[in-house]
Amino acid sequence: MTTPAAETLAQLFAARHSCRGFLPEPISPGIIEQIITTAQRTASWCNTQPWQLVITSGDATERLRQALLAAGSGTGRDIGPDPVYEGVHQQRRRECGFQLYDSVGIARGDRAASARQGRENLNLFGAPHVAIVSTDARLGPYGAIDCGAFITSFMLVAQAHGVASIAQAAIASHAALLHRHFALPAERQIVCGISFGREDPRHPANAFRTSRAALEDVVTWVV
Repeated sequence: MTTPAAETLAQLFAARHSCRGFLPEPISPGIIEQIITTAQRTASWCNTQPWQLVITSGDATERLRQALLAAGSGTGRDIGPDPVYEGVHQQRRRECGFQLYDSVGIARGDRAASARQGRENLNLFGAPHVAIVSTDARLGPYGAIDCGAFITSFMLVAQAHGVASIAQAAIASHAALLHRHFALPAERQIVCGISFGREDPRHPANAFRTSRAALEDVVTWVV
């Protein structure tokens, strides 16, 4: 047995993916406000709602894009240390990377081409908007966890409005730049950026979908 609401939610989860090619047309402020208003219902520890957003549009997005491209490699994140990918996590990461490279015609071992594709992260994949998500450092790991829940809500609600998105840790690796660029105080820790806009359906990077682990790989049933 299922319900219409459950079916709709399942369809949204199935349709949402990390968009890596956007159209330049902006999203109306009203739709962005609706996305945030709905995502605000995200559960958080003691209802702290630690997420704060800086959202760019128009020239502000372009200024950030150019600043990131000029900076090149990131100098570090506010939240660390950097992750270590081993075992199945490394396998899943490599699978996603190979799917991306195959979709855009990058041969394995072509470091120059892979570097160019990597720079698309700093180009925000051509998105007209980016949301910089930060948390209060004093809330510790749970503040970041709550922001992660909000990020999922934001992207899912965006999908319901026909707005594509991608959460980008690559943006967070430029934490010092972001603090300067947006005059963010030191106690605000950058969690990630969310680039969003209308998906470019012709972009080859949007043609693949990542797999998901089977239930038996993630669930231990206790009865």
